[in-house]
Amino acid sequence: MPFTSNNPQVPLSDIKRNINDMPIKVPLDDLPIDSPYMLSMDLALHEEAHEEIDNWALPDLEDSGPSWKELNNKQKVKHVVTGVVKGCLLIGFLYLFICSLDVLSSAFQLVGSKLTGDIFSDNDVLANPIAGLVIGVLVTVLVQSSSTSSSIIVSMVSSGILNVRASIPIIMGVNVGTSVTSTLVSLAQSGDRNEFRRAFGGSAVHGTFNWLTVIILLPIELGTGYLFYVSEAIIKSFNIHAGGEAPDILKVITRPFTDLIVLLDSSVIAGKAAGNPEFTNHSLIKRWCATTQTNVTEYIPATNLTNCSAVTCFTNASGTFIENTVTIKENVKRCFHIFASADLPDIAVGFILLTASLLVLCLCLILIVKLLNSVLKGQIAHVIKKIINADFPFPFSWLTGYLAILVGAVMTFVVQSSSVFTAAIIPLMGVGVISMNRAYPLFLGSNIGTTTTAVLAALASPADSLSEAVQVAFIHLFFNLSGIVLWYICPFLRLPINVAKKFGDITAKYRWFAVLYLFLSFLILPLAIFGLSMAGGIVLAAVGGPFLLVLIAVLIINVLQKKCPKVLPPFLRNWDFLPIMLHSLAPWDRLIFKMCGCCCTKCSNDHEEEKPKDLLPVDIPSRETHCYDNPDFVHSQNL
Repeated sequence: MPFTSNNPQVPLSDIKRNINDMPIKVPLDDLPIDSPYMLSMDLALHEEAHEEIDNWALPDLEDSGPSWKELNNKQKVKHVVTGVVKGCLLIGFLYLFICSLDVLSSAFQLVGSKLTGDIFSDNDVLANPIAGLVIGVLVTVLVQSSSTSSSIIVSMVSSGILNVRASIPIIMGVNVGTSVTSTLVSLAQSGDRNEFRRAFGGSAVHGTFNWLTVIILLPIELGTGYLFYVSEAIIKSFNIHAGGEAPDILKVITRPFTDLIVLLDSSVIAGKAAGNPEFTNHSLIKRWCATTQTNVTEYIPATNLTNCSAVTCFTNASGTFIENTVTIKENVKRCFHIFASADLPDIAVGFILLTASLLVLCLCLILIVKLLNSVLKGQIAHVIKKIINADFPFPFSWLTGYLAILVGAVMTFVVQSSSVFTAAIIPLMGVGVISMNRAYPLFLGSNIGTTTTAVLAALASPADSLSEAVQVAFIHLFFNLSGIVLWYICPFLRLPINVAKKFGDITAKYRWFAVLYLFLSFLILPLAIFGLSMAGGIVLAAVGGPFLLVLIAVLIINVLQKKCPKVLPPFLRNWDFLPIMLHSLAPWDRLIFKMCGCCCTKCSNDHEEEKPKDLLPVDIPSRETHCYDNPDFVHSQNL
């Protein structure tokens, strides 16, 4: 018979087993695009792509070409000379980068000096803890230096203008404001999406840690006062004596250059912050570096002879005169910097320096990143990357992070600036030398190291107010130590890393989100909270309370959607029931690029090319297909 065979019939139960050994190819063109098979394969490929790609894994550093043994003498000499030149350029650009940060700090102080003085001189505002927190953030953003802000607060406490309890929220705000510098630095690496993801994530992990610590510890401090009582108990247990000044090791190197650009009078800054009327109309720019004081005796006609009992009077033919000695200050030597002879107001000089320093900072940072990308290649780069991100052998691997905290604290103490230290870490994260898990403890150590400036400033306070000033400095230290206890000791509580990675992923996809984060975190949100707090506690609770409850509810629902979606009602298992502009940034992204117009055409094209797209059936690459992948075939078999 034509349809018979001498071969034994294979049961269907064996077909399933043998299909894996002898696959049957089914062409993709014979299947409709919207068939269950195509859709299931689409989803499988989409999930495999997400599983294989880890955007936060450090990139493999490129090889630098042939090894040293393969080079001839001429190539070896060229290789050494090139390396020396690149190293010198890297050090030079790093020096200019640090100097531009110093000039940027001076520019912000010139622009916001009057505002800073008015804020610190208003005791009614400082008495409000929420307003004090916002003031600490805004002032640190204005002066671009947490060390300067904390030193001003310590001097205000030592002079009796501010009490210790009122200074605690301001110290917390200072800690938050110091992370703005690293955020500004990360923007310079926005040219490459992966570098920008890592750099912005590094800056965000610092800011997120500070904000989360404030959110937890400020209510606890207002309710219990534990920072105040712990620091007070420690101060009473020690016999504290007045000490010296902070060792400005970094400024010894940078001042010869930055003092040629502008020189500020620190006594005027402290006097304005303390509300001293003598410094109200004084310029922050130091124009005379050498002055002399001469005592001159004046003779004032006595209008009332009863005053002669208290002061020296004498009488001659012209009448009775009162002898009065006054001190006249004479300028001897003018300072040698660009604006020493310029007759410009402080705010004008501030804007000039602000523009110039930002340009130099961005240019130096771009060149530093380019040099790092060219230098960090080959075996040396692999060794550096391996050493920085290495862990101690088991079972002591958990000690690696605490060693990184210690290194960050020591380095920040040496340079006496957390802004400089964190700003130097961000480019290294961008190029892929330092991982997020290693940078996080370095940033925490930087927070500890910056408190030493306030401690040393407090030790220079008068003897009658020494204990209060030192107590404020120790409150700053214990605040950062408490944050480490909260967000680092337990690995599953290291939420700032997860939040920062989420911010980094969003920013890599929508680069404008970095600017939005910068303005929201350090300007719009603090100003809004400040305005509501000044309107009264009832207004703050009425407006901020519902907003906070909605935010907490959204966070809880997001967690449940990922972990336990079955416990939620069907409509809450995703946010599709909301308008798309309330749960997606894509419409805002299109709107922003339309508003940019033709000036953003290149960025828009690059944006569309690099932005991850939803995989459509037509976009899926062809692959070998087997019959057991086809649901229609499987369901047709009577197994």
